Amino acid sequence: MQSNPEKRRDTAERETLMMELTRLVQKSVRESSWWERRGIDCSILTAAFISLPAGTHTHTFTTFHYRHKRHTGHLEMILMRCGLFCTPACITRISVVSQVCGSFSARAGVQAHVKMHHAHTNVIGLGDSSTWKIPFLPRSVYLFIAPLAVPIITPIVAVGQLKGQSPLQILRTAPCVCLGFFSQYYLLRSVSGLSCSSALLVMLLCRAMFSLPYIHVNIFQHIGLPMFSATHRPKRIYQMTHGVLNLPRNPLLDWTFGHSLINCHVEHHLFPFLSDNMCLKVKPLVSQYLKEKKLPYQEDAYISRLSLFFHKYQELMVFVPPITELVGIQ
Repeated sequence: MQSNPEKRRDTAERETLMMELTRLVQKSVRESSWWERRGIDCSILTAAFISLPAGTHTHTFTTFHYRHKRHTGHLEMILMRCGLFCTPACITRISVVSQVCGSFSARAGVQAHVKMHHAHTNVIGLGDSSTWKIPFLPRSVYLFIAPLAVPIITPIVAVGQLKGQSPLQILRTAPCVCLGFFSQYYLLRSVSGLSCSSALLVMLLCRAMFSLPYIHVNIFQHIGLPMFSATHRPKRIYQMTHGVLNLPRNPLLDWTFGHSLINCHVEHHLFPFLSDNMCLKVKPLVSQYLKEKKLPYQEDAYISRLSLFFHKYQELMVFVPPITELVGIQ
């Protein structure tokens, strides 16, 4: 048994781990150029906007609309990380952009993702990714068929999210969401020359084709990892290193979701306001530091996680996961 002074010393050492890692990351950020910190991400967003009509004209499935359709909360975070979130006027413009690119209001996206999932990662009942569980579905249906219905379910859920909001918020959100939908529809009709039914089918297909990896990514990177109770949760650095997993780099997934959601998800949860490119730059620093301090730096292949969820579907997706007690940390 440890004496009280020893316990206090151990607690102090644990609390300094996050501070020490933060200083190392901040040093790397200060030594990086504006292009590395914000320019690359701003350029990608700009290029995605510019290429949307061209992609529509050639009948290719541009991923920009889908990428930000699925991540309203992340779009605000991306714009903040790019240094565009500075004044009340900017806040309004960011909210409008995120609502045009997504079905959910900016407020709903930030509340669900930033304030709940990030603040309470893998805390049961708060940020435990339970939104993505449908326990009554068989594993094959859930993993390979049900995600295709996400494009149809999303607008219905979005309308439900508007309940309880102020009339002003509803009047601001609904037109923006409609503008995003009809803008893509207009491009497919006028630029690509598709018929009404063909344009709607293309819109459905370009969302459905990415819904499979979208659902997979959301569950693979958190579910199946240690879960915590709201009253017995470890320090932040332990919570994030035990409850978050990186997937390997993949050109398609990197472009569609960004490094923050794929191969730098640990870095993203530890430092959520770093840009995608900065998450990638500090990745070696973070992984080396965590390994030196004997903390987990969790990585696994996409196929490996898919196999795990397929064979342990009942345990991971149907039953409530057990709460993890990290001995010596609470």
